[in-house]
Amino acid sequence: MTSSFYVTTPIYYVNDAPHIGHAYTTVAADVLARYHRRRGFRVHFQTGTDEHGQKMQRAAEERGVTPRELADRNARSFQELWGRMNISYDNFIRTTEPRHEQGVAALYRQMAAQGDIYLGEYEDWYCVPDETYYTELQLVDGKCPMCRRPVEKVKEESYFFRMSRYQDRLLQYLNQHPEFVQPETRRNEIMSFVAGGLRDLSISRISFTWGIPVPDNPRHVIYVWLDALANYLTALGYPDRESEGFRAFWPSAVHLIGKDILRHHAVYWPCFLMSVGLPLPKTIFAHGWWTHEGRKMSKSLGNFVNPQVMIDRYGLDPFRYFLLREVPFGGDGDFSEAALKRRINSELANDLGNLLSRVGGMATKYSDGYMARPGPLDRLDQDLRQTAEETLAQVDHAFAIFDFYRALDLIWILVNQTNKYVDRSAPWTLAKDPAKKERLGTVLYCAAESLRLLALLIAPFMPNAAERMWDQLGLPEPIEKQPWSEASRWGALPPGARLHKGPALFPRLE
Repeated sequence: MTSSFYVTTPIYYVNDAPHIGHAYTTVAADVLARYHRRRGFRVHFQTGTDEHGQKMQRAAEERGVTPRELADRNARSFQELWGRMNISYDNFIRTTEPRHEQGVAALYRQMAAQGDIYLGEYEDWYCVPDETYYTELQLVDGKCPMCRRPVEKVKEESYFFRMSRYQDRLLQYLNQHPEFVQPETRRNEIMSFVAGGLRDLSISRISFTWGIPVPDNPRHVIYVWLDALANYLTALGYPDRESEGFRAFWPSAVHLIGKDILRHHAVYWPCFLMSVGLPLPKTIFAHGWWTHEGRKMSKSLGNFVNPQVMIDRYGLDPFRYFLLREVPFGGDGDFSEAALKRRINSELANDLGNLLSRVGGMATKYSDGYMARPGPLDRLDQDLRQTAEETLAQVDHAFAIFDFYRALDLIWILVNQTNKYVDRSAPWTLAKDPAKKERLGTVLYCAAESLRLLALLIAPFMPNAAERMWDQLGLPEPIEKQPWSEASRWGALPPGARLHKGPALFPRLE
């Protein structure tokens, strides 16, 4: 039976344009989806937009448009960017779609049927930008502890979810499932928060109207986080728990998120799911934040990195590569164009691009590009083969623990090993001696075979560059068509394949 893999990004709030933070999470999810598809998994990759709430209503009023008009405009900007960034999502959900609104209402009714919702009065502090409630003690200098912006005192009738009922059960689950919240620093943070006590959660508002009405009491709208989190279910056909998509994918769910929304995903969300008797997602992985040239990104500074601009300047694949190469996934990172240029010139142009160009050029010069059947492998050949085979296994492990940085590190060890192999084998010297023709053919074959496996390994990160490598190696079938068991085997490059030297894979930046 084929294994399933369900990966999600957060659904992005549409009160503003997409930026590098959105691109980072989405590229990471895309890389995971592409890798698992190549490994033969049945994959569902989910993204979308979060379109309800007070923040959205206010943003629309400031612009003189309706919330729906603003949502339509900004949802398109996300879809256009994901198209340009070659994001291979299977489903793009908007929270204003009927399928989602109906699913949220059903989830609310099921929670209520469990006795987990009651009517009361809410009085506390509310951060509109983060759509999050805080107590007086949680504020920092009277401001939101997360974004440090002003909060508003809210007192109104509200429906509450009995989150306190699930405190012990959630804590026990966290203890028994270390893979549930990652990385470990974030897991420890959540365990400490839950152990400190969970309060019942206000899950409706009456001070604005842009949201999904509470069933049987439309004066209230459903709290935007209950609305938003439910997308992970509604995109699979919920409330039909017996639908083919829901049964196939929900048990394998992996949520990739920014650390600023960890509490909503790792506390609120599992409690909601426990309430309605659904299994929890397999993993919630919270990555870090980007600064820009050492400074926090903010509207006031106007220093958000625009992905469209970076793609225009440096190309799509280099930008995708940099996002996951520059900093370990889970930690904070700093974006600088100088660092991006360095990686393009040293790692992409010099290390990988030049290797492909050298091997293609020598194959063209010495054998009209045709690959001969390799002869007996000597120690240098065996070492290269062993490194390639070990890299495949180690990269697979890195993907299993969401360590994209380590995966790319391992891939570049193979790149560098292949460059050394070419230098030590010296095909230009072998070509001068007709008696060493077979040895020359073996060296060129091994170098090209390592490049073929490198194309396979970089494909999730840089799909366009991988296809161009595949083409230059003379492989007619698209890279994703060959079964993994065959494609990942050393020696799968067919003798008779004809290499050709194409344009520079990654032109150097001056």
